[in-house]
Amino acid sequence: MLLTKYSHSCVRLDQDGSVLAIDPGSFSEVEEALEGADAVLVTHEHPDHIDVDRVVAVLAADVSVQLWGPPGVADAVTRGLGDAAGDRIHAVAGGEEFAAAGFDIRTFGGQHALIHPLVPVIANVGFLVAGTLYHPGDSFVVPEGVDVETLLVPVHAPWSKLAEVVDFVISVGAPSAFQIHDALLNAAGLGIVEGHVTRLGERYGTTFRHLATGETVEL
Repeated sequence: MLLTKYSHSCVRLDQDGSVLAIDPGSFSEVEEALEGADAVLVTHEHPDHIDVDRVVAVLAADVSVQLWGPPGVADAVTRGLGDAAGDRIHAVAGGEEFAAAGFDIRTFGGQHALIHPLVPVIANVGFLVAGTLYHPGDSFVVPEGVDVETLLVPVHAPWSKLAEVVDFVISVGAPSAFQIHDALLNAAGLGIVEGHVTRLGERYGTTFRHLATGETVEL
């Protein structure tokens, strides 16, 4: 399976001719990430995780593409597509299993991390892909009973602090980890955060590596 990192929280997975994209948001290269995609997973409805207008445009142009996300995501995309939505837009919550673009998917969690008590909490699901790769969206929910091999780590957000990022990496215990949710940091800030994650993750068996935008690795 090939993993390609796009800006912020968007990644693309290619395997045996099938393409799955996750969280094509407003900070990301949506059209590039979705080129030839068979399916799209969206963790939650915030615009940095789904640029609804651009995603709807791609799905309107290719009626074979399916999408899974929490009800708020599914409703927004369905409204945008109108009659073109058909039955290919799927609402999901935590604790579900399904297949998307030939990949086995399990969902975890169900709630976005708290930003502030005055900011309403929305739905968020983490996606475990092919039993090996975990994209948590905007949460630090640890998938129970799963040996994650590759962890995508939200390294910086309005809802997190560095200690929580490190604890998440340690708790999941994946051998390999790469960064997501990194668009809000400049190079200096990202270097500081990733330095701590790298150093402390290594103590507990996780090798963290920074992926450049557009870089592809084989998992």
